[in-house]
Amino acid sequence: MLFGGPWGPIFIWRAGLRVLHEAVTVILRERLSALIEPLLGRLGFELVELEYSSAHARALLRLYIDREAGVGLEDCERVSREVASLLDVEDPIACAYTLEVSSPGFDRLLRTQAHFGRFVGSRVFVELREPRAGRRRYTGKLLTVDDTGIALEVDRERVAVAFAEIGKARLAS
Repeated sequence: MLFGGPWGPIFIWRAGLRVLHEAVTVILRERLSALIEPLLGRLGFELVELEYSSAHARALLRLYIDREAGVGLEDCERVSREVASLLDVEDPIACAYTLEVSSPGFDRLLRTQAHFGRFVGSRVFVELREPRAGRRRYTGKLLTVDDTGIALEVDRERVAVAFAEIGKARLAS
């Protein structure tokens, strides 16, 4: 038998801590998004993605922002200043952290119907949550977007994919 002391086996205790840490991280990400998204909206930007990691000695908060006209270095600097001021007041992160603000880049993630709509005609990569006919990944031209999903041209064939089926999607390089 494994005994780790009066609180039970060590491996169970560590696994419990990991699960607790992951749950707290999810809650913190949601709180950060709720704080940051309205600010970005007022500044004319969209929060494409928020990454938070506390795996290292200093936590990292990385924001990917976008807007119709694109994002430049000055935009990232401005958003960084504004978000830093907001976080200084609200203080949602209990430890020291680094804030990074960036544009989504060439392999931009596509999460919403509006994201897909903006890139009709572009090459995209789509990974399904569950395989369909033994295939999970598709790369092709984004043909159409509607309320229920997207249509791609893959190997000269039309492939319809419902939003609910999409696990991950991004622009293809």
